[in-house]
Amino acid sequence: MRKAVQSGTQTTAVDSSEDLAAMGPLNLVSLLGFALLCVAAWVLGGCKRPVPWRTVLGSTVLVFGLGAVVFLVPLSRRVLLVFNDIILVALSSSTQGAEFLLGPLALNPGQSTASGEASVGFILAAQVLPAVIFFSSLMAVFHYLGFVEPVVRFFGRMFHKTLELSGAEALAGSIHMFFGVETAAAVRPYLGKMTRSELLVVLATNLATVASTVLAVYVIFLRQAFPQIAGHLLSASLLSIPAAVLAAKLMLPETEIPETLGEVPSMDVEGGHGSVMAALSSGAWDGLKIAAGIATILIAVLGVAGLLDAGLMKVGAVAGLGEPLSLARILGWVFTPVAWILGIEAGEIAVAGRLLGQRLILTEVVSYRELGRLAVAGELSHRTLLILSYALCGFAHVAGMGIAVSGFSALARERLDDLAALAFRALIAATLGTLLTGALAGVFYHGQSGLLGL
Repeated sequence: MRKAVQSGTQTTAVDSSEDLAAMGPLNLVSLLGFALLCVAAWVLGGCKRPVPWRTVLGSTVLVFGLGAVVFLVPLSRRVLLVFNDIILVALSSSTQGAEFLLGPLALNPGQSTASGEASVGFILAAQVLPAVIFFSSLMAVFHYLGFVEPVVRFFGRMFHKTLELSGAEALAGSIHMFFGVETAAAVRPYLGKMTRSELLVVLATNLATVASTVLAVYVIFLRQAFPQIAGHLLSASLLSIPAAVLAAKLMLPETEIPETLGEVPSMDVEGGHGSVMAALSSGAWDGLKIAAGIATILIAVLGVAGLLDAGLMKVGAVAGLGEPLSLARILGWVFTPVAWILGIEAGEIAVAGRLLGQRLILTEVVSYRELGRLAVAGELSHRTLLILSYALCGFAHVAGMGIAVSGFSALARERLDDLAALAFRALIAATLGTLLTGALAGVFYHGQSGLLGL
């Protein structure tokens, strides 16, 4: 068996037996961390019995099997590179409309318009959010043309068989690889009769994955330090589904008989479009709503965080602490042990803990932006950059939890109480799911050349 090492567009072959031989103590720490996170899911769920061993084993085998393919098989790296290049081309194309409307405000630092106007620097609203609108319209067109449903159905069947999920759970998980809560209508006919365990899985997989419509946000933040980030974010979103299922089922095992246990239902989304132009326009409007949602959440959450930080600074001053007390610092303390069990480099555990912790409150957008800044400054190792890129990939934060509950409850008002009661568990399961993918990346990464595109 052989593996490929990428360097630009060149590919050389080396003996893949080096993969296992090169694994060291940090890889074992990541493996131990994966097991501890599973135990944590069971304990945080109240040590529920019976333990769903078939789902546990199926999820573990699937996530490690997919992880081995992504990190060790040369063909998968080429496939990820192709997807990465496609996304980067689409991202580059998305700037055309933004530049036409906003001029130099839409340009990244160092760029200039055709008339010679230089970029004024990084502005998230002008350089990132327009890409969300473009990607949303693009995905709507792909859905109209029938490119999305076969992929959703393939992965839905795979999750249904290997993870012992109901058809509705498997369908929801596979849809969440492409879309967020905006496509909850696809499982609307089944929400009313879902068991509590099914509802938890639907919420957890929604929070543990990232919709392709907002993928561009993270790519923009990380592409300079991690050229192949787009392909790995797709990989992380896929791996997060069985990982989130693993955590959710350990927290709340299925004890009833789901209505859709026998098969995966079709992906029927209301409001089909009659033409490509209609799909493009509708997708753009949906993207505008998503972009506006991101902006409003960031304004509200960061404002509240700033208010809390002001209060914490006063407390720290009264207590005579040497350094200012802040929300990010406190969450960093809480998540520092978590960063250690993921297999993060010793000197970077505190920074990684802070990024993981602040994601819970400040959203993954803030953490990814900080991760990109640290990586470009050379303050993080390649191992830490890869692990955190996977571990942060998801909507597992308080704002995301609120959006998910409100979105699903709007389609099934009779389940509002159940959804609200399961919301915090779903946030925990999703957080554990994303951390499990980070640990998995730590298990398989041992410095392979070309894996990050550097």
